[in-house]
Amino acid sequence: MAVLGSRSQRATSDEALIRTLYAEHGKALLAYATRLTGDRLAAEDVVQETLIRAWRHPEVVANPQGSLRGWLLTVARNIVTDRYRARAARPAEVAESESTVPIERDHSESVVDSVVLLDALDRLKPEHREVLVQIYYRGRTASEASVLLGIPEGTVKSRTHHALKALRKVYAGTSNGGVGVREVAA
Repeated sequence: MAVLGSRSQRATSDEALIRTLYAEHGKALLAYATRLTGDRLAAEDVVQETLIRAWRHPEVVANPQGSLRGWLLTVARNIVTDRYRARAARPAEVAESESTVPIERDHSESVVDSVVLLDALDRLKPEHREVLVQIYYRGRTASEASVLLGIPEGTVKSRTHHALKALRKVYAGTSNGGVGVREVAA
């Protein structure tokens, strides 16, 4: 029972210490921290942390080697400095928006799809493959592909249609249920 009584007395004396420190130095600490941070809410957090550190070091509060207020202001300045350095060391966070999409963590599925698609392209006739490469990979129009391949534009369109049809058939047979066909047609 004596242990519980001493804990209760210590808690009461700790609370009294913090209340006294806040009553005597709270306004000065808050004004100083607000001036350092430029933000009232952040300054309140700094004052709270300063008082917690004073509570953890009762020997300094009981016997300060100089001004107790000076020690408290130094602790507050150190807390602000530590917070500034921590923010500077951490990379800036970017909010997710339409222009900044989240980073794709695991790209293994797209790599597998690419390998399967390349294998399916290898199984096509060379004239179908070269039309698809020009249209979909090189981004050329049908008329540009016709000039480059030396064939009429109508033939390019026809081969593209038949090549996509054959590619879907081959790709569906090599992949899991035709997953990824929309990338080919896109």
